[in-house]
Amino acid sequence: MENWWVMLPDTGAAAAVAGRLYREGVRTVPHASGRPWLVGRWDARQEVSARTGEARAVVLGRSAARADALRRWLDRVRRPAEVEQALSGVAGSFHVLASVGGRVWARGTASAARRVFTARVGGVPVAADRADVLAALSGAGPDEEMLALRLMVPPVTSTVLADRTVWRNVHAVPAQEALVWERDGRRAPPVRWWRPPEPHLSLREAAAEVRTALEEAIGTCTAGGGTISADLSGGLDSTSLCFLAAREAGHLVTVHWEGRDPGNDDGPWAARARGALPSATHLVVRSGESPDWFAGVGALRLPSEEPCPWVRDLAKQSDLLRRVAAHGSRLHLGGGGGDELFTPSPAHLQDLLTTRPWQVWARLRHQHHEWRVGRLSMTRDVLRRTSYRRWLLDAARHATLAPRSDGAGMLGWQPEPRAPKWATPEAVATMRRALARAAADSPEPLAPQRSVHWVLQQVREGGNTVRLLNQTLTAGPDIALPYTDDAVVTAALSARPLEAARPGAFKPLLGAALTGIVPAPLLARTSKGCYDADFHHALRRHRGQILALAEDSLLARAGLIDPERLRRAPHSHATVADLAPLPYTVGCEVWLRSLEGDRPASVPHSLSEGAR
Repeated sequence: MENWWVMLPDTGAAAAVAGRLYREGVRTVPHASGRPWLVGRWDARQEVSARTGEARAVVLGRSAARADALRRWLDRVRRPAEVEQALSGVAGSFHVLASVGGRVWARGTASAARRVFTARVGGVPVAADRADVLAALSGAGPDEEMLALRLMVPPVTSTVLADRTVWRNVHAVPAQEALVWERDGRRAPPVRWWRPPEPHLSLREAAAEVRTALEEAIGTCTAGGGTISADLSGGLDSTSLCFLAAREAGHLVTVHWEGRDPGNDDGPWAARARGALPSATHLVVRSGESPDWFAGVGALRLPSEEPCPWVRDLAKQSDLLRRVAAHGSRLHLGGGGGDELFTPSPAHLQDLLTTRPWQVWARLRHQHHEWRVGRLSMTRDVLRRTSYRRWLLDAARHATLAPRSDGAGMLGWQPEPRAPKWATPEAVATMRRALARAAADSPEPLAPQRSVHWVLQQVREGGNTVRLLNQTLTAGPDIALPYTDDAVVTAALSARPLEAARPGAFKPLLGAALTGIVPAPLLARTSKGCYDADFHHALRRHRGQILALAEDSLLARAGLIDPERLRRAPHSHATVADLAPLPYTVGCEVWLRSLEGDRPASVPHSLSEGAR
């Protein structure tokens, strides 16, 4: 899983940077001029490329792109951005890279499952798909302000601070934008290559779009033939992917790990799904047969480019991938992103208040009891339709308040981030300054509608997470999250929210899309499994490892956390909500410890030698 690429401008000065990257096993693609353009290590099976005259185009990732179609289109291309027209509607999750007459184009995915980063190395502009590669090339160190913000929960850095990374002077290209270099390497103004759709389709129309997008997404996963695997938790998201994959895969292996809570009904639902998939191989991991959450975190060192809160799950996920690899799986499918896409944010009620007031108020009568909030308070919250700038300023002021536990806390642009109780006053001040400074620039939200912005923020967190997991999990196949494919995201966001969020219905858009593919009794499920018992068991068993991270903590040395308050936090009476920030803090601490030594552990090759 040690894949990376670096992109260079069509200039003579770029040759020196390229020279630091050449080594055995590294692939290269030149500009039409013969100068180095792409240098790196990637799976040739995930490359679709074409060239004609002065035009070059490379698609890297899981895609349905075809080289012959790309080549035909290149004959007509005069500007790099025109390559996008050849890839309009192509399914998958992939980077698009183009060089046309020395001008360069690069973009990732709208879901952030594929990203593009930039830095200057010896005065030369350089881009890459991994920020740590650029940090190694340029000698950049960690950005403590961004580390402070990474302690906040829910996360905020994927939206308003999307152009920053945890490395000083290494910048991210926002997911909806493309990087464009002129012939001399100068960066052109940002180009927005993707915009969210207007939520204008009926449930029936949107379901047809979602069905097609999911079928094509799964097609990109099964196209290589052989065996693939998939989570089968029993939830609707993973169950749907299993039935889609079973129709296309040469062979399907499903895996279900049992939770400890006897009231968790995921198990019975997963068993029903297994009964309807007789041709698949089914693995059931009993409680206690796989590592707990937090197992091994005390000694964990990770080759990831940034902190990842999913260090909590790393031992369990590694065990799962080893199991499916033993059955020949070359790719593992997860249902991540389904909850975010198919459970519309209640903020759509604020979006529609001026255009559908009677429908909104009728819907609120149902929400009143579900949210467990008084009618007056609920009305006040719905009417509070602030700008995104105002939301950021409020988030800065509210950083140390207790998070809202009622449903009204899900209104607004996105969940308000909170500092953990163990953050130092200096860290909280840093968080507040960064958010207020961002607000001063009056940034645009990810979409005009609060509810769409909300979904995109969470989809991007999920997309970025699978990207990091594929960097850190070295045993077994790569992970794919088809629900974060851009075509699937676009299709799901096109539904009218009042239809996609009907009272009493559970994920009606996904259910309508998979009718006839997933058995009707499985689509009728309205519950969701709970894993609080697993969390508390893991906390009791591995509390010592968590506390060990507080000893001589690098976050504490940086003045970001109070180690004594952190040690007191994971007590036996703490709720899951109380400890929601814990995985983020553990992720930041593990990441910092992974950087100790001669070079960052996350760098795929010792590229940092020339930077020192």
